[in-house]
Amino acid sequence: MGTVTLVLALAVIGLADAPAPIASARARSARKPIAVVAAENQYGNVARQVGGAAVRVTSIENNPNTDPHTFEVSPRVAQQIASARLVIENGLGYDSFVAKIEQATPSRARKTIVVRRLLHLAPSTPNPHLWYRPDTMPALAEALARAFSAIEPANSAAFHRRAETFIASLGPWKAALAAIKHRFGGSAAAVTEPVGNDLLRAAGLKVKTPFSLQTAVMNGLDPSPQDVAIEEALFSRHQVKVFVYNVQVTDSLTTQFLADAARAHVPVVGVYETMPTPGFTYQSWMLAETRALERALAARRSTTSL
Repeated sequence: MGTVTLVLALAVIGLADAPAPIASARARSARKPIAVVAAENQYGNVARQVGGAAVRVTSIENNPNTDPHTFEVSPRVAQQIASARLVIENGLGYDSFVAKIEQATPSRARKTIVVRRLLHLAPSTPNPHLWYRPDTMPALAEALARAFSAIEPANSAAFHRRAETFIASLGPWKAALAAIKHRFGGSAAAVTEPVGNDLLRAAGLKVKTPFSLQTAVMNGLDPSPQDVAIEEALFSRHQVKVFVYNVQVTDSLTTQFLADAARAHVPVVGVYETMPTPGFTYQSWMLAETRALERALAARRSTTSL
């Protein structure tokens, strides 16, 4: 039995063995914070900002020092998802374990927000790292305000007010992107995988790495020798101004590319798949990544970690 299958079975058994709630327990739970489970901590951070004290947020993938592709579901995680009032998932196959658990533990009381659907993206969208798109979190904040209001109507005005405050707080990040685009728009970048591609495009940069290489690295496969040669030439022929790599997924090939960039004096910028903690909010994280990109382009300074 696979890991996810076993976990789902344990979750279902655990729920089936749970004692039936009594009226007083229901009355107490009505006063408890809304239980929110976010597949990734960047989504959980936004949920906490919009929900305030009315929500209790659990973020499943929250360690920036590990490869999120190696994540294994535990019975505890399955129980958290099964008992949540609101679940936030990225979609596009990035966190498919969430949907599997929800299917195994159906609940009419549980609401689910799939970020891919908020952005009206096709299921075949090749880049699942949606949190680097400037339009993602405003859409999520508005969806959260609506979902929280449906669960707790008395706090609707507060939820919508906090969503508006959050969206306004993204202004400095968007201004920083616009400044890079104005000054360095059209500059070329190399990457290991498409983690930060949407941020690069929002800043007006062009990604020159073959997408087939990016997807191979993203999926843990060996890229073709032809793609590797193209990537190496981007450095040796000084065809790119910056190299952006995924801090959380490194292997012998990405280490080789980092060495190639160093020899060619191409500055590097590390990006993350989960929000670095502690000390960051979503908006301060995006601003820090964008400022690191600006330093690389303007001063040729590398930022390998935040």
